[in-house]
Amino acid sequence: MASVSYRGAERLYPGGDRPAVADLNLEVEDGEFMVLVGPSGCGKSTSLRMLAGLEEVTGGRILIGDHDVTDVPPKERDIAMVFQNYALYPHMNVADNMAFALKLAGVGKEERMARVREAAKLLDLEPYLERKPKALSGGQRQRVAMGRAIVRHPQVFCMDEPLSNLDAKLRVSTRTQIAALQQRLGITTLYVTHDQVEAMTMGDRVAVMKDGVLQQVDSPLRLYERPTNVFVAGFIGSPAMNLLSAKPGDGGVVIDNHLLPVDRATASKIDGDVTVGIRPEAWRMVSESEGGLPVRVTVVEELGADAYVYGQCDLDGVPGQVVIRAAAGRVPHKGETVHVTSDPDRVHVFDGGSGRRLST
Repeated sequence: MASVSYRGAERLYPGGDRPAVADLNLEVEDGEFMVLVGPSGCGKSTSLRMLAGLEEVTGGRILIGDHDVTDVPPKERDIAMVFQNYALYPHMNVADNMAFALKLAGVGKEERMARVREAAKLLDLEPYLERKPKALSGGQRQRVAMGRAIVRHPQVFCMDEPLSNLDAKLRVSTRTQIAALQQRLGITTLYVTHDQVEAMTMGDRVAVMKDGVLQQVDSPLRLYERPTNVFVAGFIGSPAMNLLSAKPGDGGVVIDNHLLPVDRATASKIDGDVTVGIRPEAWRMVSESEGGLPVRVTVVEELGADAYVYGQCDLDGVPGQVVIRAAAGRVPHKGETVHVTSDPDRVHVFDGGSGRRLST
């Protein structure tokens, strides 16, 4: 086991006008579960493949522990990779698939099978060791791919969207198994996903990327509560944070001629147009006389204990989408107009030009 360090790492493809990954500085601690998340094309898989040696590093360095692996061949990096597609050999049974890399490495048969049985026990695969991949479900095949990585006893696990081929229900149960397994093994893990819910529920820390540039690295809760810019604010959270354009006001910001209060320290930093961010659960429905922002309800999603209310407000003549989390018993109807506000300490304020966070 070892830490992983990206130090100004860059990947520029031949003929490209900008790097797929630019000046990446990221420290992954020994035994940590780090998740790389972002939209398609943001550079997260490229970053992972650079660590594995599958993509050339055209600038900067990558270290595993104290060892600079920037120019080290993939087979000498002591990394185990789990891919989106299971890449199992169809003519081999589960045990042989899991042991194949060990066989190539010259590990004796007795030790190979001991490691396979150990991994199979961890992954609940013991009843399936003699089966061929075609006789397994998608979740079982993914566990075999995990087992093939585990038996190698690597320093680092690299996982590239390993759950994307599974159905929604199986994805939820398998991600829990992977997180629990990583915690038991204590192996440093880099996990790539485009699903921010997956990232938030699995990672010790989460690194958010956009256009090849690292935006923020933090704990899941910290990312949710203190996003560093508009992109992170809009990407992290489901449903997404409400992001509305606003103007400076007396002690707050003005949206559609309605004053939304912000804390005093934040208000002192506002000197122009801003973007206001409010989580769906941070809205409070108030009476019209209390001066809340009017929102016309267009869709209501009943979830039992609560509901998500989708509506529109007016942003200088342009419709703005608003999502409100409402408690059971206080759910408005489609077509109704509700008035909402929020507490000052739950309002996120971002600079209208740069998108950087202004809130304290």
